[in-house]
Order: sequence, then C-alpha cells, then structure tokens
Amino acid sequence: MDAPRDVVGVFGGSGFYSFLDDVEEVVVDTPYGPPSARIRMGEVEGRPVAFMPRHGDEHTLPPHRINYRANVWAMRHVGVSRILGPSACGSLRADLPPGTFVLCDQFVDRTKGREDTFYDGPQTTHVSSADPYCADLRRVLTEAAREEGIEVAEAGTVVVIQGPRFSTRAESRWFSRAGWDVVNMTQYPEAWLARELELCYAGVLLVTDYDVGIDDIPPVSADGAFAVFAQNLDRLRALLLRAIPRIGPQPDDSCASALASAIVHH
Repeated sequence: MDAPRDVVGVFGGSGFYSFLDDVEEVVVDTPYGPPSARIRMGEVEGRPVAFMPRHGDEHTLPPHRINYRANVWAMRHVGVSRILGPSACGSLRADLPPGTFVLCDQFVDRTKGREDTFYDGPQTTHVSSADPYCADLRRVLTEAAREEGIEVAEAGTVVVIQGPRFSTRAESRWFSRAGWDVVNMTQYPEAWLARELELCYAGVLLVTDYDVGIDDIPPVSADGAFAVFAQNLDRLRALLLRAIPRIGPQPDDSCASALASAIVHH
C-alpha cells in the first residue's frame, strides 16, 4: 500500500548527495530491483520531503547504470506526488553561461538500452509525451529563483545523451544547430517514468560548463563540471528550500491524468 501522496520528492544529482539534516532513512524494496539509495524522509517548513541521491551515496552509479524505474517507483511508494530533479548540464548556447538554472519544458532522448517504461505488456499503454515536464512546478521554481536573485531560464530543451562520455565537438555542434539548449545524461528516463506513474516532475538543471560545440571553448572535464556544481550548491539548496513550501497538492493536470487516454482496451 502506497503512503498518502502529499510528499515532495527530490533526486540529488552529481555533487548533491544530502539535503536535509533531520531525516529518517527508509529502505524501499521495488518490483524493479533496488533503488540507488535509501530514501531520506524529512520536512521543509512542515512540508514532507523525500530525498534520494540518484547516483548512490558514494556516486558509484554512472548515468547509464542508474535503476531509474526503481528510483521513481520508490518515490511514489513513500507518498511522493511531485518530484524535483536537480541535475548538472552543459550549455549549448553562449547566452546560457555556467551558474544559470534551466527549467526545461522539453527533452530529446539520445540514450540507448535503458529500461524506460513501466508498461512492458501484456496491457498495451501509450502515454502522451507532448509536454513531459510539469508546468505548475516550473512556475513555482521560476518565482522562487527570481526572488533568490538566481539567473533562471524558465523553459528550454535538454538533449539527453547516453554517457558516460561527453559529446564530441561534431555532436555538440549538431545539438546546438538543432536548437536544443542544454545537454545532460540523466533526465531521460527519470522525467519520463514520473509521467508514466502520473507524478509531476520538474528538471532543475544547473549549467556547469559550455559544451564543446561552442567555438573557442576548452573541452569540458568532469573535474571542472563538479567544481562549478559545488560552487553553486548553496544556491541550489536556497532555491529548493524557498520553492518546496510553495508547492501545492498535485493539480488535476496532464501529469495527474496521464493514463486517462493511454491504455489500449481490447
């Protein structure tokens, strides 16, 4: 039996392994195997929060090895209805410098071989992915960021690559010329699996570097990306702590009704 669904879920990304101080650790067994880590249950101004580092407690899970299905299912099991997914990303635009937060409204999937659906049959289910991110959560996060004086783009397209390697210059130029804004390795299928379970999801992407397709920019390194993320961790925490108390119950929107017209009846 799942818990009452009034909890805000937060997935921690690279360099973001803890969030709240006073927590209860919860072990969740899922039908899809073990999640990345125990869920930390706590509160922000009375709002229940569930936190999980998606790469594991010691960052032992590279992006292509994360059990995204187990992670998202576990969040729902402890009562989460709305998820915030902070992640690092590379910028594909000169006007999105490191330190900018991007609240994406679209993704492009360039991954391969990841378990990316809860609906493997025999019941055939086709969930619409036209607008994969929660517009209401993006609005709340945008307002919170502006009040904190944080540079934020309230929409954008993230192209999700397989990893663990970074892009070649040719790939990065291709992504940029296609009109995509940032590149990341974990938004798919995390964001998508939340929609399949009728949960709200917002990607909170922090630009840590310019991707290599932008001319005259040195190649990105893992050390460099982690350093920028660490420098901005306090800003990320401030954004989340301001936004979470303002996140209301899940509205009756496309997130909550994703299955209404998705199931194929025989």
